[in-house]
Amino acid sequence: MAVHREHLLRAAADLLSRRTTASMDEIARAAGVSRATLHRHFAGRDALVLALGELGIRQIEEGLDTARIDEGDPTEALRRLLAEAMPVAGFLAFLYGENQLYATDHMDAGWARIDERVGALVRRGQAEGVFRRDLSPAWLIDALYALIAASGWSVQDGRLAPKDAPHMVAELLLGGALERNPR
Repeated sequence: MAVHREHLLRAAADLLSRRTTASMDEIARAAGVSRATLHRHFAGRDALVLALGELGIRQIEEGLDTARIDEGDPTEALRRLLAEAMPVAGFLAFLYGENQLYATDHMDAGWARIDERVGALVRRGQAEGVFRRDLSPAWLIDALYALIAASGWSVQDGRLAPKDAPHMVAELLLGGALERNPR
């Protein structure tokens, strides 16, 4: 029986989303293969994380396409983006913490494409007077990524219901932490 690389990656992403320190043996067991089989596809954890980074870029770009973030009201586009991101927020949180392992030109180009697309949404929202102009697009993008990662961790730890995560992230990012109607 041939083991597909995509199956190994998805099993690794699922496990590492929940247990970031899982060993290669544990990843192999989660994928239903031997450690030797896993090593035939990935020479070690660094190679696996590089491949997971590529998977993450692919998933995010697919999510951006599905969310159609270049269409319609910027706030609604952001909410669509969050709805697409939340099912993989745990995996994105893992990647967020492992980013130093895959700082290559190829990976940098993938993340730059994502940053440009999300940045275009933010800049459009600012130009339309929907998003705050006193905050730089780069800061808003970084805050968005950090909130997505934090929501992934909170869902994993049972502090946030998965169905509530998109709303919570959108409200905090769009509204800030200040009470709108202070007492």
